[in-house]
Amino acid sequence: MELMKIKQLAVSLALLGTTVTAGAQSADFSKLGTTLTPIGAEKAGNAAGTIPAWNGGISKPPAGFDPNKGYLDPFAADKPTLTITAANMEQHKDKLAPGQMELMKRYPTYKINVYPTQRTAAYRADVYKFAKEEAAGIKLAEGGNGILNLKKSNVPFPIPTEGIQVIWNHIMRDLGGSITRYSADFPVQTNGSFTVGKRTETISYAAFMADPEPNRIFYYLNQTTAPANAAGEVALVHEPLNQVQEPRLAWQYNPGQRRVIRAPELAYDSPGIGADGLRTNDDFNGFNGSPDRYNWKLVGKKEMYVAYNNFKLTSKALKYSDIIKPNHVNPDHLRYELHRVWVVEATLKPGARHIYSKRVFFIDEDSWAVLHADQYDARGGLWRVREVYGVQLYDAPAFGPAGEVIYDLQARRYLVNALTNEEKPVEFGKKYTTADFSTAALRRMGR
Repeated sequence: MELMKIKQLAVSLALLGTTVTAGAQSADFSKLGTTLTPIGAEKAGNAAGTIPAWNGGISKPPAGFDPNKGYLDPFAADKPTLTITAANMEQHKDKLAPGQMELMKRYPTYKINVYPTQRTAAYRADVYKFAKEEAAGIKLAEGGNGILNLKKSNVPFPIPTEGIQVIWNHIMRDLGGSITRYSADFPVQTNGSFTVGKRTETISYAAFMADPEPNRIFYYLNQTTAPANAAGEVALVHEPLNQVQEPRLAWQYNPGQRRVIRAPELAYDSPGIGADGLRTNDDFNGFNGSPDRYNWKLVGKKEMYVAYNNFKLTSKALKYSDIIKPNHVNPDHLRYELHRVWVVEATLKPGARHIYSKRVFFIDEDSWAVLHADQYDARGGLWRVREVYGVQLYDAPAFGPAGEVIYDLQARRYLVNALTNEEKPVEFGKKYTTADFSTAALRRMGR
């Protein structure tokens, strides 16, 4: 079985123009923008014709787009070609993750509506430019816990040969240079009831700023605006590029104490803000933070039904009560498509501490976004299932979430993040300085 996986991986790498030898790895970066997309996906479709060729994606808004109404759906006329339920999932298990199948077994109303595949992922021209210019010189730091020789690239390893390289591509991927998002979170109880939490988040990538500090990926601010008992709490993160040299820098403003304190616990498996114990800090966005507590194995690439082009889910006409239902998100508002994904398995290192002993990530080849993750407890049992409802944010342009969910199979509850239906539109591309992400700025936000 292990030999078969190695052979499958070798075939995938050969298609990508990568040669694996006993002591070296080399890649033909001239393939970027020719047989490969500018950030490393296979440009061609699949042999069956069920995955089309990538033709540039959607890099600008369609006519009639109004951010105050949500994203205009270019594929609104599409109808499902297949619906997968517990009754027929065995016929399609080669294109499903274990977590997806487990959800169908547990919840009779859980289903996956499959639509025609549309390869819409596209990024800014600078993302393509720097990915190709810098790829040959970029290397992993000691232990894979950082990146050396990176300047402005958001895709440091467009032709990866290791699992850790795929994860770094996910961590580094661009969201429009900077993004301010007004969103809502929902810890959902077993009967479907929930309390809405709201937040304003700002991320600015160091490469998009005029005055970034050395060794930075991005700067992040999170201001809680609801519920009332948490409103006014603010978190600040400076995310290092090389986490061997420097761990994550984090602070929190507590409105009750009216002071800023260091917050080293905003990392790894500590409980996420406003998550009611249903996710860890490094669960957010599929995975974030330092990868140093896991060994990362590149299993290979597969075709899989993943949540993609979820324009419908962004509609401002939808209320949160339309989306949040007992046991799971309303599947009628979701769109799944067949895409090629990288499969990366993370296994906890001996002696390292984390509540997940193993995590398996399914990462979109066209965007480097984690779209699904299965996460296992200390006994090796499937515990939490993460789904990211991908959508092309064509006004950025970037590929991001229309929403995220994590299902806790043990608690029989779930958490929804990043919905924006009843919030202000997302803002992209604003220029920030390091002063905007200082502890003084944090203190001012908390007043």
